[in-house]
Amino acid sequence: MSNISDIIEEFILEQLEDCDNINLSRNELANFFSCAPSQINYVLSTRFTAPKGYIVESHRGGGGYIRLIRVNYEKNDYIRELISSTLQDDIDYSTALKIIENLYELDILDDSAKFTLEIALSPKALSMPLRIENKQRANILKTVLINYIKGK
Repeated sequence: MSNISDIIEEFILEQLEDCDNINLSRNELANFFSCAPSQINYVLSTRFTAPKGYIVESHRGGGGYIRLIRVNYEKNDYIRELISSTLQDDIDYSTALKIIENLYELDILDDSAKFTLEIALSPKALSMPLRIENKQRANILKTVLINYIKGK
């Protein structure tokens, strides 16, 4: 059986099928799914992230809502955005895996490249202090993506 986060994610993805942005009420969704509003926040902050191609805007006030926008990047535009924003500093392994999965889903990486990057960016492969490891992980992924763009 799916957990509540999976169910909420699936519901939101269904809402996004016909359009690239939707407005959501955190409280209405929480009532609909009989969960706490923090559960909605959790789903939005972990499953609808910039590396996965989403922008979440929060609009506060009496009629406050959350706007969820799916960004329709061309492959190279998406990669340039990753390089200029997400990969400027450092990234942890979990974030790297999300980026790799999204690149795979966009057919930028094939099975072999996905597998190779997952191993090459793993903590075991980058056995060094965490601060340096996360910086190195970002540098490796950035270099791979820059060379992907150059090769296209």
